[in-house]
Amino acid sequence: MYRIKEKIDVRPILKWAGGKSQLLPVLLPKVPANYERYVEPFFGGGALFFSIQPHRALIADRNPELVNLYQQVANDVETVIRCLKRYRNTEEDFYRVRQQDWHALEPSEAAARMIYLNRTCFNGLYRVNGKGEFNVPYGGYKNPTICDERNLYAASTVLKRAEIRCADYLEILDNDVCPGDFVFLDPPYVPVGEYGDFKRYTKEQFYDDDQVALAMAVKRLQKRNTYAILTNSNHPRVHELYAGFPREVHETKRNISCKSRSRIGEDVVVLIRPSGKSECEHYEHIQFPVQVTRYPPTRFMGSKRKLLGHIWQVASRFDFESVLDLFSGSGVVGYMFKACGKQVISNDYMYMASTFTKALVENNGTVLDEEEAMRLMECSHTVDDFVSRTFQGLYFSDEENALIDVMRSNIARLENEYKRAIAMTALIRACTKKRPRGLFTYTGLRYDDGRKDLRKSLSEQFIDAVKDVNRAVFSNGQENRSLNGDALELGVETPDLVYIDPPYYTPGSDNEYVRRYHFLEGLARYWKGVEIQQNTSTKKFKSYPTPFSSRDGASRAFESIFSRYHESLIIVSYSSNSLPSREEMITILGKYKRRVEVVPIDYRYQFGNRSDGKMRRDRVQEYLFVGY
Repeated sequence: MYRIKEKIDVRPILKWAGGKSQLLPVLLPKVPANYERYVEPFFGGGALFFSIQPHRALIADRNPELVNLYQQVANDVETVIRCLKRYRNTEEDFYRVRQQDWHALEPSEAAARMIYLNRTCFNGLYRVNGKGEFNVPYGGYKNPTICDERNLYAASTVLKRAEIRCADYLEILDNDVCPGDFVFLDPPYVPVGEYGDFKRYTKEQFYDDDQVALAMAVKRLQKRNTYAILTNSNHPRVHELYAGFPREVHETKRNISCKSRSRIGEDVVVLIRPSGKSECEHYEHIQFPVQVTRYPPTRFMGSKRKLLGHIWQVASRFDFESVLDLFSGSGVVGYMFKACGKQVISNDYMYMASTFTKALVENNGTVLDEEEAMRLMECSHTVDDFVSRTFQGLYFSDEENALIDVMRSNIARLENEYKRAIAMTALIRACTKKRPRGLFTYTGLRYDDGRKDLRKSLSEQFIDAVKDVNRAVFSNGQENRSLNGDALELGVETPDLVYIDPPYYTPGSDNEYVRRYHFLEGLARYWKGVEIQQNTSTKKFKSYPTPFSSRDGASRAFESIFSRYHESLIIVSYSSNSLPSREEMITILGKYKRRVEVVPIDYRYQFGNRSDGKMRRDRVQEYLFVGY
């Protein structure tokens, strides 16, 4: 999985009949926040691709002239630009160029020819006759942009990330799409009205047999754990072919028609989720605000980012205005509720967790600008060398340890509490990304897997993290709070909903957050109030006391929490392999709630290492216990 990088200002290279630029406001909220690779087998103008700019992509089309264009822009954009600059916008030149056989030209010249004809022909159409020859007439536009040099260079940068292939869509869908990929399908539409199907990628029509074959391929995708979006015309045949999938109808403009009454059409957007997945599960922001996806992803143990859809699906059945996120952890659940307009109180006993929510849940508008962030890395006064002395040779280089000491000191001097929280959150994220697996249970770099994050400097990681946090800051118009307290002793007024995601007790497993993240927790609290165990190789400090370290302790803790919040709607996240058991949890919660429901979710957890050094993954069920 990769985080989408900061975007480049780029537009589609071609004007394309049936292009999806105007449908982007509908499509973009439906694009998953995380996926392995973007795949688009009917590429056309590529509006969605250029908008989201995926880090990895496979784009394809069965039109060889179109594919050549994108390959040349990706690999030899300077030659394409030189060729384009030779063209003139005259009718004589247009028809002379149109008569050329693109196969006989150099690839870069053929690419330039296609752009030129596209920019100067009528309405940016791509249409060929029975011989496969381009036959759209001259447009007669006064000053078309034939060579947009800046945009071509930007497009080249984005296209370089993609594999560009001339291939049939079935070849791509059946042979190249892998589980975890995101597929966007924009095939030639089922004809509607007197103008029929204006999208022709080659001289062959896209007949009904092709539409049927595509629908069958889509159903195969669903079974292979692949998320996809498909667009087509609002035609009964489309609804028939995709009857089993969620569908939306959206009004669009058709620029192809000269008659204004024919320029309004309707597109169907079909959502394809992996087989067995709920509407919310796979990529939850289909159901709630896109703001949720802006929460910076973490590698925090137990983070519920992938389960947000389920949590919201359960919670949204009830009317509520206030939420207590009792064990906030990574903070993403509280942030989700904030994005949905709820008043949120986030709490965690770990100081670093409450720092995250101080920056992103309680904070409604303060950001840390880049210039101020850069100054935090400057040594302008005397600082202690606590990290340099205590952790020398353990996790980071001497230079990085010295920088952490400087930044700790400078962050503490910031007057604004939210700027302090943003800066410390960014420093914690930077330290995590500079550690293989993001853990502090071992020393050295023996798990270095060559990730780009490990090659970046700590200062680069810090600035990137500041930008990520700043982008996620927003106001929901509520007075939200971030607390750092004991969940069993928290003194807050009765909230409408209490979400509980405690450490999971499982015999033989490790739920000690402090052991994994002791350096980050110490960093967040400046190692105040903790005693480092100098005899340990990792220089950890003693874990916080928690009742969730034993079966009986966990049972008593749940009893206490359920009793305290018996007037609130209660939602508990817990694992099927944890104790108390499913039946015991129902019994305990049932003492305080008239109704208790259990929502099971198939999930795969990643635990620690096996003795052979390979990561062990256990497939279990995540339970959502709902008491009301």
